[in-house]
Amino acid sequence: MIYLNGKFLPMEQATVPVLDRGFIFGDGVYEVIPVYSRKPFRLSEHLSRLQHSLDGIRLQNPHTEAEWADLIERIIELNEGEDQYLYLHITRGVAKRDHAFPRAATPTVFMMSNPLLTPLGELLVSGVPAITARDNRWGRCDIKAISLLPNILLRQLAVDEQATETILLRDGLLTEGAASNIFVVKDNLLLTPPKDHRILPGITYDVVLELAKAHGVPHAVRDVPESELRTAQEIMLTSSTKEVLPITRLDGQPVGNNGAPGPVFHQLNQLYQAYKQEVMRAHVPH
Repeated sequence: MIYLNGKFLPMEQATVPVLDRGFIFGDGVYEVIPVYSRKPFRLSEHLSRLQHSLDGIRLQNPHTEAEWADLIERIIELNEGEDQYLYLHITRGVAKRDHAFPRAATPTVFMMSNPLLTPLGELLVSGVPAITARDNRWGRCDIKAISLLPNILLRQLAVDEQATETILLRDGLLTEGAASNIFVVKDNLLLTPPKDHRILPGITYDVVLELAKAHGVPHAVRDVPESELRTAQEIMLTSSTKEVLPITRLDGQPVGNNGAPGPVFHQLNQLYQAYKQEVMRAHVPH
């Protein structure tokens, strides 16, 4: 079952007019929320990021946080699986094709649930390969916009090379992955770029930094030059669906001394899994 503009209905019965600005212009935003044991993970943070994206495109939020929480609880109930991931999609609505904002249009609100398939245990042991590419996306990557063609093309570069992710570089600096945030370990220091217009403010990114601070993992949030990426002891990606995943080959070369997941990854992954279980046991949506 999906949710579309006030109704819960089967996916095959859902339709959107061809003049919806999401279809015509990609004029909208989205959000992805993981669900563990039928409970949304860090819901307030995800809804805050959704609000940031809506503010970024000057679109009024169609629901209050309490209304979103009710809709999300209902969509979880209507779909099978203890672990799910929810996709929320909001466009500016249906209007005559014109670049300028319509004076009156009702936003289109769509939400669906899919099974959440976290990385297989073998990938946590072997790690995954990644490639690098020039970051040629627009200048507001902090907005989770539905117009994802640059990300799609960059992600396909990885698929073409049988890699898991494309790590992006802009002006000699690491930004993020095509669909993830990136952390590196250099000289035993965990590093990641700051949250600004160049990267999407990841929820898992925040959790990893919180855990690093709470458990004394040396870390810094600062610009990461390409040279530090290429000579890193460890590289890892984070996202809501992939959680924390080690990258062990970069552009065909092993990461670190042996191309294997390193001690910082193992520590952070263990901390993340423990934190996730703690949050779910507490029955508190975060």
